[in-house]
Amino acid sequence: METKTVTRRYSLDWLRVMMILSVFIYHSTRFFNLGDWHIKNPITYGSVEVFENAFETWMMPLAFLISGATVFYALGKSGVGSFVKDKVLRLFVPLVVGIFTHSALQVYLERVSHGQFSGSFFEFYPHYFDGVYGLGGNFGWMGIHLWYLEMLFVFTLIFLPLFLLFKRGWGQRLLAGLGNALALPGAAFLLVIPAIVIRNGVPMDEPLGWDVFGGWGILSHAWFFVSGFVIASSERMQQSIQRLRWVWLIAAILLTATQVGHAIANPGEYSQVELQAYLWMLAFLGIAGKHVNFSTPRLQRANEGVLPFYILHQPVLIVIGYFVVQWAIPDPSKWAIIAAGSFAITIMLYEILVRRSNILRFLFGMRPLAQAPVAQARETVLARELVH
Repeated sequence: METKTVTRRYSLDWLRVMMILSVFIYHSTRFFNLGDWHIKNPITYGSVEVFENAFETWMMPLAFLISGATVFYALGKSGVGSFVKDKVLRLFVPLVVGIFTHSALQVYLERVSHGQFSGSFFEFYPHYFDGVYGLGGNFGWMGIHLWYLEMLFVFTLIFLPLFLLFKRGWGQRLLAGLGNALALPGAAFLLVIPAIVIRNGVPMDEPLGWDVFGGWGILSHAWFFVSGFVIASSERMQQSIQRLRWVWLIAAILLTATQVGHAIANPGEYSQVELQAYLWMLAFLGIAGKHVNFSTPRLQRANEGVLPFYILHQPVLIVIGYFVVQWAIPDPSKWAIIAAGSFAITIMLYEILVRRSNILRFLFGMRPLAQAPVAQARETVLARELVH
C-alpha cells in the first residue's frame, strides 16, 4: 500500500529551508509594523503590516504541514520508542534550554525598551519568573518564538495514537481511501474546509482561538499538521497536486493581490486567509515536488542547520535591533542593517560554535557529530585494552 512509503522527500527539505528564511525575513520587519513587539522602531508603517499579513497566511501553516508530512515518513522508518525519543531530543530539549536562556534575554530587552525595567540582565533574571509572559508577567513558558517547537511536540504526542492507527489495518485502508478521494483533480483543496470551520467557529477571545501564533490559533495549526500527514500518505494525491501546481500558484497570487489591495485601502482588514493558506501550500508542495525533489551538499548542510538557525535568529535580531532602532538614520537603512547583520551573526554563531560542539549540538536539538574512522578505531583499541 502507498501508505508504507518511506522514501525521503527532498522537496520537503527545500521547503523547510525556504520557510525558515521566510520566518527570518518576517521577524526582521516586526520592528516596523503597527503591532506591538519586543522592540519597536519609533516610526511604524501600515505597509509593513500588510506585507506581514500576506506572509502570515502561509508561513507557519506551511511549517506545520511540513512537520506533519515528516512525521508520516519518520513513523515508517523507526519504532515508536525511537520516534518519541527523537522528538524529545529534537524539540523538547532545545525548548527547555531556550526558555531559561535566550527567552529571558528577549523579555529583558523588551522590558527595558518599554521602560518597564532598569538594570542589568543579571538583575532582571530573578524577575523573569514573575508571572507568565503574555498575561502580564515575564516567564516565557512557550519559549517566546520557540512556541512552534512546543506546539509541534505536543501535537506529535497527541496525534501519535491516531497516526499509528492510520499506519495499519482498517485505519490504513481508511487513510488510503481518503487519499484516493483527495487525489481527484482539485480535490486536495477540500482540506481547507476544516480550516475555515476552525477559524470561524472558535471564538477569538478563547485561548484555542487566539490568532497570536504566527497569525493563527492553536487548533488551526493542529489541522495544518494533520493535513501534512494526510497528504504525505498518498502518492496519488501528491501527483495530483503537482499536476495543478501552476493553477494553485496563479490562484494564490491573484487572491493574495486582491486581499493586499483591499487591506491597503481598508487598514486592518485582511480576510480569506484560509483560502490563501491552502492555495499557497498546495502551490509550494506541487512546485517543489515536481522540480526540486533532489538533494545537494548545500541542501544537506542547510537542512542540518535549520533548527539551530531558527532558535538563534530571533534573539540575535532583538539584540541588534535594540540598538539600531535608536540610530538617527533612514528606516530602510535600519532594516537593512538589522537583517544583514543578524543573518551574518546567526550563521557565524551556528558555524563557529554550535555546529562544531557536540554539547551545543545536543542543546540545540542536533544529532552528534559522526566520529572519524581514526577516532572510532582508537576507541575500539582502548576498549579492548580495558577488557584485557
